[in-house]
Amino acid sequence: MNALVATNRNFKLAARLLGLDSKLEKSLLIPFREIKVECTIPKDDGTLASFVGFRVQHDNARGPMKGGIRYHPEVDPDEVNALAQLMTWKTAVANIPYGGAKGGIGCNPSELSVSELERLTRVFTQKIHDLIGIHTDVPAPDMGTGPQTMAWILDEYSKFHGHSPAVVTGKPIDLGGSLGRDAATGRGVLFATEALLNEHGKTIAGQRFAIQGFGNVGSWAAQLISEKGGKIIAVSDVTGAIKNTNGIDIPSLLRHAKEHRGVKGFHGGDLIHPNSILVEDCDVLIPAALGGVINRDNASDIKAKFIIEAANHPTDPEADEILSKKGVIILPDIYANSGGVTVSYFEWVQFCGMQNIQGFMWDEEKVNHELKTYMTRGFKGVKEMCQTHNCDLRMGAFTLGVNRVARATVLRGWEA
Repeated sequence: MNALVATNRNFKLAARLLGLDSKLEKSLLIPFREIKVECTIPKDDGTLASFVGFRVQHDNARGPMKGGIRYHPEVDPDEVNALAQLMTWKTAVANIPYGGAKGGIGCNPSELSVSELERLTRVFTQKIHDLIGIHTDVPAPDMGTGPQTMAWILDEYSKFHGHSPAVVTGKPIDLGGSLGRDAATGRGVLFATEALLNEHGKTIAGQRFAIQGFGNVGSWAAQLISEKGGKIIAVSDVTGAIKNTNGIDIPSLLRHAKEHRGVKGFHGGDLIHPNSILVEDCDVLIPAALGGVINRDNASDIKAKFIIEAANHPTDPEADEILSKKGVIILPDIYANSGGVTVSYFEWVQFCGMQNIQGFMWDEEKVNHELKTYMTRGFKGVKEMCQTHNCDLRMGAFTLGVNRVARATVLRGWEA
């Protein structure tokens, strides 16, 4: 199912549970602004190449809009719209004072040189600099982008508006980035998983995990879960997939993946088909790659008891229904992967609040402690909504997020 259709469906179900007025429901669903720009750059060989960039600003009732910028061939308006809306509910579930946005450029970053990526990023920033800002819309890294991308955006934006370190988060440490930001989404997945397992009388230690995706989120989740005693029995990425029922040596895999740019060729496990990772015999499945990977075609074959959605929208609604009937418990993306935006908030507030005036920056221990507090509090809020509305965790998270945004919208007098 199309990501935007699925996201709208979940929103409407939540709105119905909350009993929202139809006019308010409609106003919450319509994006604040949609931006589409052409980015033409000279390539290293002297030829010109054009790419299409997007930025969807969904809602700012609770604060500046917030969301990543991804570089991926499949970036399109519907996907960006869906992800921007998810960011609105995600920041509300995390209870941080942001709204939602998302952006991206339809490109394959692996086919572009570093200088070409820099030129593309700077041209994109030139096209949208008047529409983003410290108190308006604060971009962050996403798939195919990282701290260096944020540094280029910061520098290009500052040419127009003066030095503005808080215009992006996920920056390099030397430019005001937060300690712990690189691991934040993966660490948030760890804290979310602990909260869910504890609810069911279990701990990380001894549980068998399969992780689809070994990029930033998947690799950090694997490392942190392994350190807590979890057994990672299968891992996949774009290069391939491996399995070891006795548990994969994650530190060795991390070294291999860094050296060889992927898990392919790792000798500490057996080679398996990448698609089979979702149906491996495990206790906890963590999809940490693209959306829509769990669908009606494979949901019936999933053996995991718990699914932690580290990726955005990895589970289609049809699969949701199949898995629910099987008794599989799904921890939804708008809570499970909110660690990244939460630590982005810590980074941003250090440049917008008293901390910056005092020249004070949080150390990594403080960042991680605060992140755990937010994730634990967020899970409690989701569970309370589940009990109030007699619903599953996905609807618990959606009703929590939508309700907070709806209340802010009404209090500001913005309802239609």
